[in-house]
Amino acid sequence: MNRSKEWHIETKCIQEGWKPTNGQPRVLPIVQSTTFKYDSADTLGDLFDLKIGGDFYTRLSNPTTNAVEAKIAALEGGVGALMTSAGQAASLMSVINITHSGDHIISSVSIYGGTFNLFDKTLREMGIDVTFVSADADEDELDAVFQPNTKLVFGETLSNPGLNVLDIEKFANVAHRHGVPLIVDNTFPTPVNCRPFEFGADIVVHSTSKYLDGHATALGGVIVDSGGFDWAASDKFPGLTTPDETYHGLTYTQSFGTAAYITKCRTHLMRDIGATPSPMNAFYLSQGIDTLHLRMERHCSNAQKVAEFLENDDRIAWVNYPGLKSSKYYALAQKYMPNGTSGVISFGIKGGRGAACRFMEKLELAAIAIHVADLRTSVLHPASTTHRQMSDAQLAVAGISPDLIRFSVGIEHPNDIIADIDQALNAL
Repeated sequence: MNRSKEWHIETKCIQEGWKPTNGQPRVLPIVQSTTFKYDSADTLGDLFDLKIGGDFYTRLSNPTTNAVEAKIAALEGGVGALMTSAGQAASLMSVINITHSGDHIISSVSIYGGTFNLFDKTLREMGIDVTFVSADADEDELDAVFQPNTKLVFGETLSNPGLNVLDIEKFANVAHRHGVPLIVDNTFPTPVNCRPFEFGADIVVHSTSKYLDGHATALGGVIVDSGGFDWAASDKFPGLTTPDETYHGLTYTQSFGTAAYITKCRTHLMRDIGATPSPMNAFYLSQGIDTLHLRMERHCSNAQKVAEFLENDDRIAWVNYPGLKSSKYYALAQKYMPNGTSGVISFGIKGGRGAACRFMEKLELAAIAIHVADLRTSVLHPASTTHRQMSDAQLAVAGISPDLIRFSVGIEHPNDIIADIDQALNAL
């Protein structure tokens, strides 16, 4: 009897994905090959026609990558996953898999600056319109922005860097009422702390370069399909429900059932776009996920201590961390992430933007870095870096003030992290 579905998430982090049989390597091997040999032309033809499964070119699938995709799908509780070369590729492909020129999407404005720019510039240039809404919008406000050509709703479970907690059930209910799916970026909480499918989300994306990898060694992204959205019940998604002539008239919903979305994403978009991860990066990612549950526990416990220190320090103007009872997102965080949110804290220093920049330069343990959510403590000023393309008005709506510092708490000893903050504040 296969009991893997009953395993706790800690066990799945280690045991899912690569399951060696008699005589195989205990640890996931790196299959560093672009192509695979077959003895029969007919077999290769059947692979190209999607009649059978298998590996024939690493742009579409690779044994190492396949195992990591299976692991992540198991962690999120999905029917399948597709790894990409970067998180941006995952966000892009998750959207254009079901949208075309002339379509419209709705997105929370409280999203990573790179994703905002992807939607606000690149998608618009592709002919896909977008309406940004507050992550705190009520159902009436959300209903009001839907259009006949709206194809999806997008949000982040825990926004980067504002740390807004998305009310997943509310956004999912409104999206489903209009016959479209909810796509959620779950990068910050990871599936260890939040599993959006359990609250109605349909598709999950990650920048795997962050906590999933954990060591800042490998770029990557992933799209995970819940298998729960009924594409055939809607007339909004002909790419999934009508014949694809590039595969001799195959219809994804008929041929692949609940895995229609993720199969199309692989066999259509990855085939044509080629945003493929290297097998080596997939291997690095697998090594990181093995200890994800241990690292997230430490990230969250450290961040809670740092946030409490900041909240009680007179030199700090404000602190936003959903684990604090003073946070307006505390109740939502307890609902969706009761075991912790992430290691990321947003706060401001008295003295504004100038003081924020001077503070960062005085830190010794924490490094000023664009990266976030790995095991080393890092710090950044989003308004002048990752979100600098946004106007002041857009920054305000996204909850990003000019003095906001994004502090990514690592897994070092918490007292050392706090001491570093304290000495930097003393040096101002």
